[in-house]
Amino acid sequence: MPLMGRKEFKYLNKPFSRVDAFDKVTGKAKYAADLYLPHMLYGGELRSGYACARVVKINTEKAKAIPGVHAVVVADDLKTTKSFGMYMYLTKVVRYEGDVVAMVAAETKELVDQALKAIEVEYEELPAVCSIEEAMTEKAPVLHEDYPGNIFTDSRYAIRKGSIEDGFARADVVIEREYTTQFVEHAYLEPEAALACEDPADGVMTVYSSSQNPFITRWYVAEILDRPFNKVRIVQQTVGGSFGGKEESAGLVSARVAYLAHITGRPVKRVYTRELSFIESAKRHPLKMKYKIGAKQDGKIVALQGVIIDLSGAYNSQTQYMNWRGNAHSAGAYDIDNVHTDIFGVFANTVHSGAFRGYSSPQLLFAQEQLIEELGEELGLDPVEIRKVNCFKEGSTTATGQSLHNVLLEEIIDYHVRQIDFKKKYKEYKTRKGDKRRGIGMSICYRGCGRDSNSTDSSGTMAIIQQDGTVVLNTGLTEMGQGLKTAFAQIAAEALELPPESFQLANVNTQSVPDSGLTVSSRGTFMGGQSVKNACLKLKDIMIGNAAELFGVEKSRVSYADGVFWLKEDAGKKKTFAEVSNASLWSGKQLSVLEWYRSRTLRQDRATGQGEAFAAYAYGCVTAEVEVDLKTGVVELVQVTASHDVGTAVNPATIRGQIYGGIVMGQGFAVMEDVELDKGIMRTVNFDKYYIPTALDMPDMQINIFESDDPTGTYGAKSVAEPATEAVGAAIANAIYNATGRRIRNNPATLEEIVLGQKLR
Repeated sequence: MPLMGRKEFKYLNKPFSRVDAFDKVTGKAKYAADLYLPHMLYGGELRSGYACARVVKINTEKAKAIPGVHAVVVADDLKTTKSFGMYMYLTKVVRYEGDVVAMVAAETKELVDQALKAIEVEYEELPAVCSIEEAMTEKAPVLHEDYPGNIFTDSRYAIRKGSIEDGFARADVVIEREYTTQFVEHAYLEPEAALACEDPADGVMTVYSSSQNPFITRWYVAEILDRPFNKVRIVQQTVGGSFGGKEESAGLVSARVAYLAHITGRPVKRVYTRELSFIESAKRHPLKMKYKIGAKQDGKIVALQGVIIDLSGAYNSQTQYMNWRGNAHSAGAYDIDNVHTDIFGVFANTVHSGAFRGYSSPQLLFAQEQLIEELGEELGLDPVEIRKVNCFKEGSTTATGQSLHNVLLEEIIDYHVRQIDFKKKYKEYKTRKGDKRRGIGMSICYRGCGRDSNSTDSSGTMAIIQQDGTVVLNTGLTEMGQGLKTAFAQIAAEALELPPESFQLANVNTQSVPDSGLTVSSRGTFMGGQSVKNACLKLKDIMIGNAAELFGVEKSRVSYADGVFWLKEDAGKKKTFAEVSNASLWSGKQLSVLEWYRSRTLRQDRATGQGEAFAAYAYGCVTAEVEVDLKTGVVELVQVTASHDVGTAVNPATIRGQIYGGIVMGQGFAVMEDVELDKGIMRTVNFDKYYIPTALDMPDMQINIFESDDPTGTYGAKSVAEPATEAVGAAIANAIYNATGRRIRNNPATLEEIVLGQKLR
């Protein structure tokens, strides 16, 4: 059984302390909101508050006349009002309540608020469409003229594997089900913040930002200022959480303060309130999923058909990319010969949807992992049996037709269900009576690691040895709380054979390191670490050569290990890494490299979805035990066990932390988190009404870490951050059914959903 512990490394598989821990727990870490500059102004925005409207007239004279107000800007003042995506920096056509119609810069926050209140706007309110169903009606108002019918055609993808007609013709049992999921807020600790200042000497605009992806933020700033990228510098500050949320929103706040800094000639700072963060930041895409599934009497699935529609909201925030991934995962972790699925997005006058940890998988698994159990019930098979008949095994093919290798899924399931005695509990809980009932549920998952076939994965690392033998690593990927700096330090340590504390990892500065792509898709360690590894291996080779010159011998006669160089024929002649570094500096030898890594190209057919979707896959199994109060509808999450194939556990402590956090995030998704809208207007804009799990809600958690032998990732590592949360909600939904006999087909399982729709045995 490939549980963690059989692989041999010097610095990997070890729970080293996080390299950023001390600064964060002592308050030394600097977030964007902590920064101040002399003569700094404050920025602010006037948001429409309407779901759909048109600005008829706007008067800014009173605001401009206020002493201490340095700029009042409306859409007509900007050369570019629309971002390279679809977002509006400023607009006269309001498509959701968070659209900005004016912005100001002033000496104090109080003056900003006063100026915003002084702006007079006359709106023409227009009919709004606020749901998938409303947006797709024949006479629905169209949000974007390029997309008639409000269907985001760029996000439409399909899977066509085998013959769906022949598959259903062979089926002994066919069922059809529909499931929906909700908007979910990222709820990161730190709201968006940025501070912009322009250097009059060289015209470079510098923005200190809480950005998840500084190079994308640079694009926003360059666009609104109408200047080349080399005249914009984004300096990433410590990020207080993101989970995908600080991609577009960080770009918007950075662009607006950069514009205000440019026209005022003064630094400008903006820190969002929690309410503004709720209103402007993207949410997890709500999905509407219709599935039809057919199987033989022995449980083997022979056909799966599905239509998946996601609510993009007012603008596109990566819907096409999320749907590309969702398309590949639309049939779940099951080997099915005949698959026919379609996925597309729909525009509506609501807050926009965007990247969120899991990137479609939590929603899809919520449906798929209940669907498989509903099928099992029809066939008289328990949740374990129906999964084992159909789950991926060595040599299985995915919905895209990709052959799988190094598949641990069945082994993980067997170990997991034996460990917690799942079958016994499932049968026992199903027969319990009373107002409070226990239930247990399971789900399995697989996840494509890193970037998909839509783009080739690549990254760059600059590694610089210092005079004293310490090393600075500069990469284009960002630490945002996930532990990437620590993982990179351990990877570098393994390659260069120095302790992790020898490495200092810089925050991203877009003018000092190449663009390494987005820090998304759990690709940081999996693929981003490859360039770190290669850079340090290259440095090791260079340093062996430098040591050889210092010894006055050929390179082949020098050995190196654990920071020490010695002559092969005379081990007594030694030089430390620091000694060789110092000598190399003063003799003008190379002490730095810039190494670039590019993964192999994957190819997928756009029309059928067939081909290689991802370079490698991670597998997992999650079970959840709940106690449901049938009178109040309260669901208490009692115990969660999570088993994940991580390839190689770079840092087991960090991995456990990721999984613990993922479980609690999945808990919120399943039973309490829901961004409520009333005719497009958000009613939950702070944590007084939007409920997230607290320490008191957390269940007991048990983690099993498995290590497979897939060589694709850095030292064999796979993705873990998103797999950690994606299957939790589905397991909880199945546990609730086991406890109550009530299927939760509309997430989340709120009190009302439990009580009002309850079917008691």
